[in-house]
Amino acid sequence: MARADDDSWDLASSVGATATMVAAGRAVASRDPRGLINDPFAAPLVRAVGIEFFAKIADGELDMSDLDPESAPRVQANIDEMAVRTKFFDDYFEAATAGGIRQAVILASGLDSRAYRLAWPDDTVVYEIDQPEVIEFKTRTLEDIGAAPTAQRRTVPIDLREDWPAALRAAGFDAGAPTAWCAEGLLIYLPPEAQDRLFDDIDALSEPGSAVATEFVPGMRDFDPEKARAATAEFRRQGLDIDMPSLIYHGERQSAAEYLTAKGWRMDSTPRSELFARYGLAVPDLGEDDPMGEIVYVSGRR
Repeated sequence: MARADDDSWDLASSVGATATMVAAGRAVASRDPRGLINDPFAAPLVRAVGIEFFAKIADGELDMSDLDPESAPRVQANIDEMAVRTKFFDDYFEAATAGGIRQAVILASGLDSRAYRLAWPDDTVVYEIDQPEVIEFKTRTLEDIGAAPTAQRRTVPIDLREDWPAALRAAGFDAGAPTAWCAEGLLIYLPPEAQDRLFDDIDALSEPGSAVATEFVPGMRDFDPEKARAATAEFRRQGLDIDMPSLIYHGERQSAAEYLTAKGWRMDSTPRSELFARYGLAVPDLGEDDPMGEIVYVSGRR
């Protein structure tokens, strides 16, 4: 089903299912002996959502040899991408708190468990923003397995299309303190104008010394839906009714680095291939069949 201005979802449908897919990738990456990341909560969360294919991946019950030979390399590449992406944002938060920031905001937090698994300084407050059903599901599931946050976790159950800055303030957010903002895996699911508004709001809420991290996907400019459907054909073979290309807003948009630089932020951009090399992983060679192209990871300070 194509996106609409008033659409909604849970973690087993539409955009919400992509959060479950990403968590499944984190679960697999956490078992990798190279030890790039460690997310002990990814597999229990994926299992609780109940999408069998993702649960089998998360629990290690589905070997790459069980997949279609044309799909297996792409699935492995996506898992490695999740490891690299997760490591990038983990390192970002570690650097932000090491630099004295004690307030973090995770936008569209989905099944992100950083409030539970990172070693936050004692006085750090982590705000998680997402749809009410998503927030309630994750909170309840982690409580049921006895997980406890490692920071002061404050949830903000609201859709980002609504007045989330007001809801964030109502939850105790201090606009006078530097903040570490995270928009991981979010921007391609926003129309270009909504992306700009998001960064306008972040800028307005950020004291000097604040930080931000996100990605930019240049491939959205020339996005080919049919190529993307071919890339996710394994989902259909596994019985999943998820049309990934219909969830994405493609076409021209500004990069977050350029947009925030124009507002006075000092931004850095790191191509995916450079991150793979930094973390000691082979860069996936998907050739012209990769619908996303070279993802660029972006971070900076105000």
